[in-house]
Amino acid sequence: MAVRWQETRVAVGHGIELGVKFGRHDDQDPSQPVIILLHEALGCIAMWKDIPEQLAELTGHDVLVYERQGYGCSTPISLPRDDDYLVHEGEVWLPRLLEVLDIQRCVLLGHSDGGSIALIGAATLPEKVVGVVTAAAHIYIDHLTTAGIIEAVERYQTTDLPARLAKYHGERTDTIFRAWSETWLRERKAPMDYRPWLPRILCEALIIQGRQDQYGVPEQVTDICEGIGPRAEPLFLESCGHVPQFEAREPFLTAVSQFMQRLSG
Repeated sequence: MAVRWQETRVAVGHGIELGVKFGRHDDQDPSQPVIILLHEALGCIAMWKDIPEQLAELTGHDVLVYERQGYGCSTPISLPRDDDYLVHEGEVWLPRLLEVLDIQRCVLLGHSDGGSIALIGAATLPEKVVGVVTAAAHIYIDHLTTAGIIEAVERYQTTDLPARLAKYHGERTDTIFRAWSETWLRERKAPMDYRPWLPRILCEALIIQGRQDQYGVPEQVTDICEGIGPRAEPLFLESCGHVPQFEAREPFLTAVSQFMQRLSG
C-alpha cells in the first residue's frame, strides 16, 4: 500500500504554527490509529531520518511527525522557558494539534523529552490515545540526567557540536540548546515529577530504554511502569544508549511493530 507524504505548517492558535510531516496510506481504514512521533529536546523532523517511513511500512499505519514550537520550521520560542513546559506541550499543544488535524485515535511514540510529553498526552487524552511508546522518557531529573547535560554543555563549548546541530537548526541552534540545558540545570520552583499523571494512562504502554542510557537511570522505566500499572511493559535494549531508534534500530523497530500488532489484535 503506497504512502503519500506531505510536509506543511499547522496553525494551533495564539499565532503559533507547527511544522508537520504526515504520511498517509492509500485507502487507510479511518478507524486505525495514527502513529505520532514526538522528538527529543534537540530534535526536529529531519533528525528522525527514515524512522517515519520505516514505521509506516512495517506497521501499515499512517504516521505523523511534528515539530514543537521553537524547532524546525515551527514558530520561534523566546527564553527563559517555563519549568513546566513539557506539561504544557502534553496538555495544550498536542491536543490542539490533534483537534486541528481531526485525528480521533492515535498511538504516541516519544523520544526523551518527547517521551515525557507522550506520557502526559496519554493521561490528558484517554479517549484518543490507544497506545503509548516511550524511548528514554523522564518522569523526574536523576543524577545521570544532570551529569549528562553538564557533559553536553561542555561539549557544546569545546567541540564541533554546535556546527553539527546547526545542520538541523541553523540560526536557532543556540536558543534550542539553551532552552534545553538551562531549563533542566537551573534551580526549579518545584522538583520535576510526572508520576501523578501515570495512573490516568488507560492505554497499553511500551516503555523502552537503552541499558547504557547516559541521561537516565533504569528506575525511570520501572517507575513509569509501576505508575501506569499492568498495562505497561518495560523493555531494556542491550548495547544501547539514549537513542534507541538508531543505536538499537532493528530491536526498536521490531518492538514497536509487534506492539502495534497487539493493539490491532
